[in-house]
Parts: sequence; structure tokens; C-alpha cells
Amino acid sequence: MEIVVRHGDSLWHYSQMFQVHLQLIRDSNPNIDPDKLSTGQGIHIPGFIAREYPIQLGDSLWSIAQRMNLTLEAMEVVNPDLDETDLTPGQIIKVPTRITWRLVDRGNKYDYHTLMNDINRLKEVYPFLQVPTIGKSVLGKEIPEIMIGKGEKRVHYNGSFHANEWITSLVIMTFLNDYLLSLTNLQPLRGQRTFPLYQQSTLSIVPMVNPDGVDLVLNGPPENQEWQKRIVELNKGSTDFTEWKANIRGVDLNDQFPARWELEKARNPNEPGPRDYVGEKPLLEPEAIAMANLTKKRDFARVLAFHTQGEVIYWGFENFEPPESEVIVKEFSRVSGYEPVKTIESYAGYKDWFIQDWQRTGFTVELGFGINPLPLSMFDEIYRKSLGIFLAGLYM
Repeated sequence: MEIVVRHGDSLWHYSQMFQVHLQLIRDSNPNIDPDKLSTGQGIHIPGFIAREYPIQLGDSLWSIAQRMNLTLEAMEVVNPDLDETDLTPGQIIKVPTRITWRLVDRGNKYDYHTLMNDINRLKEVYPFLQVPTIGKSVLGKEIPEIMIGKGEKRVHYNGSFHANEWITSLVIMTFLNDYLLSLTNLQPLRGQRTFPLYQQSTLSIVPMVNPDGVDLVLNGPPENQEWQKRIVELNKGSTDFTEWKANIRGVDLNDQFPARWELEKARNPNEPGPRDYVGEKPLLEPEAIAMANLTKKRDFARVLAFHTQGEVIYWGFENFEPPESEVIVKEFSRVSGYEPVKTIESYAGYKDWFIQDWQRTGFTVELGFGINPLPLSMFDEIYRKSLGIFLAGLYM
């Protein structure tokens, strides 16, 4: 919601007026000098929208404010040119409305278009979010990163490395939405105060690493006939892509990292297909390159890669993991009921590479239990169990 600066206003005054943390208002207006506000300047207030309201007979700004649990001043700053003494029935004014509900669409299958719509809606209401692009997929889709927080501890979450694990994107975006609601409504999330997390950590999220693959699983092949023919051939002539894990070129993106990659190559398929093909060499696919470049650029202290399924958390790789990994995974297990597993005979994954090269804490979290792709009917249970992991990833 945008308001217009009046003479004598300050960001601190707006934080008191709308009961929003001053830091969030500052971060929503990064190009504004808080000590040099000028009359008529626009200021974004996070967590609010300005709804249109038709004046009813007998209304006054004061009576509307009382009904909406607002101050009269809050009504005035969103209607700066309004003559309060001359309200007429049917006249349209704006009413500041605090967002107390989720904006993320969790009622449908979560493809790339839905993700981008949700990101744009969240960015509009919560302008302290930063949404850079980390690269493009094979088919040219921009891969968004979402950044939130001001702290020195840099934490990263990602989802949908595997196409038919698209529900991980929805789980991550729902957590982000709930985190934003908690911050702007001054309410704890599962008993955890979240503003200290915002101050202490900077959270990087790549909710959909493999957008082409997700769209293939959910919507079928691209319209381009050449790609259609190629994808069906890779899928052994089948037009059923529910078991497809790879990117659109048939490369498993979570087997694309230089962490004993040659062992994965030796035992996996030697040609592109729905799953497990590691590619001709590590970091060849654009989506994997984008993730590697992002990780080097951000210098994360911790990464969590969300996959499905099994309700387990993998936390080690070749004994490169630091001692605190075990402490952290025990907390993840406590808050979720998931089983911690140090390692399995698996290589070349994103988490493996991060632990190997940085020797910092990295985790692969396998959400839910069943047959991939996990159905939306399981979403509530998956989210309930995993929410504690998302929070603990920031406070541990």
C-alpha cells in the first residue's frame, strides 16, 4: 500500500500508525532517505492494501475507521485529497486493509505460471522482498530467487530440483507467506517470534530450480513440435510424464554437481531420460550452473534442499560435514518427527557439493511419504510436519 507524505511525517510515525516494524518500512523503501522525507512523496507500507469502499449514508471517516479498527489518521493518509466534510453516498474512498490471509495459491497444481503469479503478489504487498533472477532454464524461463531478512547469517532453501517433486515449491512458498504474515502482523509462527529471525538471518529461496521439468509434469510437453517429439522419445514414447524427474533435456539436475560425480555416472543411465542421467559432465545444464553461481556469490552458511519423499533428512557427505551438522539435524528431527540419516550411497547432489566444497552445514530434506508426485491431498500434513524445519533452519 502506498501513502503520501505529509508535512512533519516520519517513517517511525507510520510504524506506530500501522503497527508495522520500522525496519520493514525502511526495507520496503530502499531508495528513500528516512531523514529527508518530502511532502507528497510516496511511501510503501508493507502488509497492507488500500481497498476501495463506497460511502454509505451516515458514514464519516471516523465511523469507518472505528468499524475497520483503524485510526482516523490512517484513513486520512490514504485519502490525502479527500474533503471529510463533503462525503456523499456512493463516493469511492480507500480503506487501509491489513493482510491477515495467505496469498499463495495452494488449491491447484503448482506450475511455473502459478509460482510467478504468487511471487508478484507477495512482492506487491511485501515490498521489502528482493526478487533477483539467478539465470534461465533450457527453455528460457527466468529462475527467481527470493531474498528476505537483514542478518549476517546467510541461509538458503530450494525446491523442485526434480520435476515431479513440484509440491516442494508450494511448501516453500507457503512457508514464505506465513513468515511474511507473522512479520507484518506481529504474531509468532508456531510459537516462534519471527522479527528476530529477520534481523539475524538473510534467507535466500529458489522455490523452483527446474521450471521446465515442473511444467512438463503438470502441463505436458512444450508447444514447440520439435521439443514435443524429442521429449516423447526421451520418455520411451509415452506421453505420461508423472515420473519425470529431469530437466527438459533429460538431465537429472541433482546429479550435476562435482561431488564424486564420476561414481554417479558409472552406475546411472548413459543417455538422457526421465531420471538419473547425470549429463556429459558436471555443471553443464543452465539450471545447475545458475545454482552453483548463486551459491558461490552468496557464500551461504547453510543450505537446505527440499525433495520428496521418505520423511528423512540427509546431513552428511564423505565426512566433510562440520560437527554442528549433527546438532542441527537433531533439532530438525525433534520439530518434525523426520529421521536423520547421515549419508547413503549417493553422490553429485547439490547438498553433497556444498558440504564438500564449503565444509558447512547442508541438508537434503525428503518431504512426505508415498509415491511421487505426492498428491495435493497430502499438503497439509507435509506442511505441518516440515514447518518446524523451516523455522529451525533460521534460528539454529
